[in-house]
Amino acid sequence: MPPPGAVPPPGAGHPGAAAPVQPRPTGPVRPQPVAGHSEVICVNAPAMTASGPDGQLRGHGLHGFFRAGVRALARMELRLGGIEPLPLQGTLTSAAEARFVGAVRVPGDPDPDPALTVERLRNADGVETVTVRNTGGRPARLPLEITFGTDLGQLSEIAAGHRTPDLPAQVQSAGLRWAGPHHSATVSAKPSPHAVLAGAGVLRWDLEVQPGARWSVELRSELQSLTPPAVRPPTGRGPGVPLPWSAPGVRCDDSRAELLLPRSLDALAGLLLADADRPTDLYSASGAPWRFGLTSADALWAARLTLPLGTRLAAGTLRALARRQYPGGARPEGVIPGALRHAGPELPPSCTATEATLLFVTVLAEAWRWGMPTQEVADLLPAAERALAALRANLATDPVGARPALGSEPDAPVIEGPVGFVTDLGRTAEERSARPVPARCEAQAQAHRAALHGADLLEAFGRPGAAEWRAWAAGLRERFREQFWIDDLSGGRPAAALIAPGRPLPTVAASFVHLLDLGLAAEGADHEGLLDREQTRVLAQRLVAPEFDCGWGLRTLSAKSPRFNPIGHRSGAVRVHETALAVAGLSGAGFEREAGELLTGLLDASAHFEGRLPEMYAGEQRVPGCPPVPHPAACRPAAVASAAGVHLVTALAGIRPDVPAGRVVVRPASTAPLGELELTGLRVAGEPFSVRVSRIGVAVVEEASPSLLLGAR
Repeated sequence: MPPPGAVPPPGAGHPGAAAPVQPRPTGPVRPQPVAGHSEVICVNAPAMTASGPDGQLRGHGLHGFFRAGVRALARMELRLGGIEPLPLQGTLTSAAEARFVGAVRVPGDPDPDPALTVERLRNADGVETVTVRNTGGRPARLPLEITFGTDLGQLSEIAAGHRTPDLPAQVQSAGLRWAGPHHSATVSAKPSPHAVLAGAGVLRWDLEVQPGARWSVELRSELQSLTPPAVRPPTGRGPGVPLPWSAPGVRCDDSRAELLLPRSLDALAGLLLADADRPTDLYSASGAPWRFGLTSADALWAARLTLPLGTRLAAGTLRALARRQYPGGARPEGVIPGALRHAGPELPPSCTATEATLLFVTVLAEAWRWGMPTQEVADLLPAAERALAALRANLATDPVGARPALGSEPDAPVIEGPVGFVTDLGRTAEERSARPVPARCEAQAQAHRAALHGADLLEAFGRPGAAEWRAWAAGLRERFREQFWIDDLSGGRPAAALIAPGRPLPTVAASFVHLLDLGLAAEGADHEGLLDREQTRVLAQRLVAPEFDCGWGLRTLSAKSPRFNPIGHRSGAVRVHETALAVAGLSGAGFEREAGELLTGLLDASAHFEGRLPEMYAGEQRVPGCPPVPHPAACRPAAVASAAGVHLVTALAGIRPDVPAGRVVVRPASTAPLGELELTGLRVAGEPFSVRVSRIGVAVVEEASPSLLLGAR
């Protein structure tokens, strides 16, 4: 379950366990808070700050210092001599820090240029240093006043558009204090202010800054809990806990990629959380500001896409989620809890518990291939078996008497829905029978991959069931090619979902990219996919057609759809990780021209976002001279988008390990879309791994564990 304060994007469902889909509530629409692309958001989980580019915290929208989902400070407005500094610059210097620069003309100064500059160095943890510099020729004598206030509001309520009045302030030591029913907040200053006006929430200093001199004050906001929480909230990465990945280096002909990789990792580092009782098990929050907590599927995606940098993030994420698996009872045993999310205009909301449960098996299997220690894998294998059991329990029996699903009981409930396909692992059989749900295209791809990965693990560790899962996967491939493929004059396409037997949904959606994500198999190979070679070719051509590729990446819904909306997060916006999966999948399948077209668009977009890709942006058609349009409800940073930036660069090197077999295959894109590419500081088998790819697509491994046999495919 997401911790308090974790919320989804507006309109994108709400956090919680795999609950049945409920009708949309009626009533007044809640306003969406201000969170435009110009807002400067610093993140160091579980802390976050948000302000405008001028650095002023004005108390509206999401402005403020937050910690563990509570707004410790809503307002911090600075005036020098009664004047707000003229904003000159406001930018992130890292995911956790920002720098704001403003200028002030000293009243009565005959010089037309401003003599005073005000620099604010802000950290997401609640510390801000304000420095006033005098570059003029006369002493500056004027007051510095900073007005503070807070409502101690919950992030979940603020994100829904609620704003309560500020609480009254009290003088405390060298600052101010506010108290609410459950929390109190303080702000302190060094040096101490010359005056504290509690009624107005103002700290005041009477400055005298000589020519060429500077004066600084450190402001610190802190939050205290007045009542013990029912569940201990997660903590951030402790001071003695290292980052759960290596420090890679990238050098290539494409400067966009050189910027994208380090900034993606910086953003992901700001989202790291740990369970309070197990501070060394790190996982990523989904994103800030909207989902600033654990979302199982997003955490698993982030762990999977960063496996070339080591397996520690995967191990911590898997262990944290194994502790959260449903033990049975109201929810099916073995399911990983997930949030309910909007699924676009053509389908009902879906619960990400299905994706998370299936992805758990894949992440464990691929982490094992990358070199996760055998004992750690063995310890997590029971959780993977429970996830496979949840998949087995979900498979429907045929209402007209066809053979039952894998491992189902003879008296299993009859389900009036798509037969032999995966629907919603978070629902009980009775719920699925009472309210049938579609079998989604991407869920079949994820289930097929999980079955094959599960078989690999079961066989390698001497557990029963591997042959049955491989047989079920083969049957799913046959059923999928028969029932999910829609023939048309363009060569055909997959269905977005099956509504019922023989009723495919013809929506053309970017969720098709999951059909290209085959998963790492033995000897560095790919597992077989649900599509045959010709169907994959047709899909590759369709993905780069203008209806899908807007020039900045893949739209989530075809532009030809009557319900296309370029800023609809499931009806036309570009979701970064889907485009990254398409690039990697197309390149691995040999469709490098198509992969290169999508890669170019995504890298161009990353340059416009200064290497910090948001969760999504508008799917408007690319026009010369116009940058990509930001999405108003996008998380930035977002764990999956940041990890996708890492994946986009590392996948093109084509590193395909099988550490249990003592082998690593390197199969780069032959077209070398990034030009010459050198990656250092990766991790395979827990040891440093470096590779260089030439401009003609030839790879040379320059550093690797001596226990590995190197090969190429």
